[in-house]
Amino acid sequence: MSLSKNAWPRFWGMITALARSEVGPQAKLFAALLVVFLLSISALNVINSYVGRDFMTAIESKEMGTFVKYALLYLIVFAVSTMVAVFHRYCEERLGLLWRKWLTARAIDKYTGDHIYFKMNAYGDLKNPDQRISEDIRSLTATTLSFVLMFLNATITVIAFAGVMWSISPLLLLVTILYAAAGSLFSYFLGRPLIQLNYDQSDKEANFRARLLHVREHAEAIALVRQEDRLRDRLHDRLDQLIANFRRIIDVNRNLGFFTTGYNYLIQIIPALLVAPLFISGQAEFGVITQSAMAFGHLIGAFSLIVTQFQSISAYSAVIVRLSALANAMQVAADTASPAITYCSDCGLIAFDRLTLKSPRSGRHLIKDLTVSIPAGTHVLIRVADDSARTALFRATASLWSGGEGEITRPDPGDLLFLPERPYVPPGTLREVLLPAATERHPADQSTHAARAEAAGKAKAGSGRRFSDEGILTTLRRLKLVAAIERAGGLDNEKGWGELLSLGEQQVLAFARVLLAEPAFVFLDHPSRALTEGQVDELLHLLRERGITYVTLGEEDDDTTMYDQLLTIHRDGHWTLVPLPGKAADGERLIQA
Repeated sequence: MSLSKNAWPRFWGMITALARSEVGPQAKLFAALLVVFLLSISALNVINSYVGRDFMTAIESKEMGTFVKYALLYLIVFAVSTMVAVFHRYCEERLGLLWRKWLTARAIDKYTGDHIYFKMNAYGDLKNPDQRISEDIRSLTATTLSFVLMFLNATITVIAFAGVMWSISPLLLLVTILYAAAGSLFSYFLGRPLIQLNYDQSDKEANFRARLLHVREHAEAIALVRQEDRLRDRLHDRLDQLIANFRRIIDVNRNLGFFTTGYNYLIQIIPALLVAPLFISGQAEFGVITQSAMAFGHLIGAFSLIVTQFQSISAYSAVIVRLSALANAMQVAADTASPAITYCSDCGLIAFDRLTLKSPRSGRHLIKDLTVSIPAGTHVLIRVADDSARTALFRATASLWSGGEGEITRPDPGDLLFLPERPYVPPGTLREVLLPAATERHPADQSTHAARAEAAGKAKAGSGRRFSDEGILTTLRRLKLVAAIERAGGLDNEKGWGELLSLGEQQVLAFARVLLAEPAFVFLDHPSRALTEGQVDELLHLLRERGITYVTLGEEDDDTTMYDQLLTIHRDGHWTLVPLPGKAADGERLIQA
């Protein structure tokens, strides 16, 4: 594993983007305060070294007045240093939190925009994007600030204490530089494997958590089919992989620890070995030994960041690589839409012009030269012999397919809704589940939180009577969802809908959402798999009653009564379209009767 050539430019671009963002002024203020506090801390450390020297010399000289004077100065310097250090830490944490919120919000917007999350899941191979957005960004912001401040402090410390050290002994300054350089070199070679191991550990931890989450989410199904033994084996396998990798990390840390521990022990004695002879020969005061030890410790700490922080640096490098991989995967996903498939929106109908769909992985033709126009008011049943072709047509109509060519014409996004085969009820209250999203009604500009809030307000203001409590409840009663309302405890209680509602109730709830939104078109994927034939007929009748044109991907034995045309896509990709004259009208009279 290594950093890609664009990882650092992207990293720098991220920092400059923060400076230019809406939170940039606040971030710059905290950054400026941090620099001021760092300079203050270094100045106080230098002052402390001289106070400490004179304090120890006063003890050696047995001068009580001088001893009390420098003891008081010591306390004053300590008090000021404490205040500066606390405010420095406070500004660092506030800046880190500000940066994390801004960066995570940007990642969320990118991940959830343009169906990136879907494309990454369907066509990509990146592992655990959720962990990278939550945990890796948190680690990146906190650790970046820590390292930047650490290196800045090291630079200031070198400038501040190099003169002090030179005035004591030029030889001691030279030894300090050589000792730190040798320590950094050995630490790099001993700890280099940690970068790859830390990268792998993050994925293995996430895989283990994902498997545990799978057990919790599918607890009932697992218990019914009695798959505990197999799942237990898989959990143990993931745990073994996690532990094995962590043991390798421990082994490398052990080898690195042998060196760094000894390295740190020698720091305590080297200044005394070089400066004590000067005191013994009368060339230096006794306090100079203490001052040299303090200056040596500060300089070694500044020069030896690789030695003392290598484990953190290796983990940090892994975080940068993981987030760079996430950014690359998002960019690849954004570019996966087939350039050969063109879309015409806001055209008032659904039409396919010479549409050919292929498998994005194998390149196999699924649908060939489909040319069909579906104007408003024409209800079409589509029978597809190949499930892959059915999935391709459904996803391509929704701009979620990456292989093929031709043109797809669609109405405005707010006038076309999709109901997948397996219903999805998003988290939230029943009211939030049923009301159309702001992006469906106002898709023009959803780039900022403020724009989304404004769009939501417009949608709510223009929703009319059908979005009132009475309008919602009337629709739910019409769909026989009174029991679901009672279990939910009203429209404004948030529940776990996947557990509270049956699969059929979830599908009917999805239909209720369509009826309330009143789009011009709705694209249905196998509604008969979650509902009975009678339920489907009744729901289609309600759609027709509201003037909503429906296009259904159905089964071979689905009743054609409620449709005007039958489109059949054969297994070889060719297709046929036949009218169903008079069927819809007869069916309508039958249902009304």
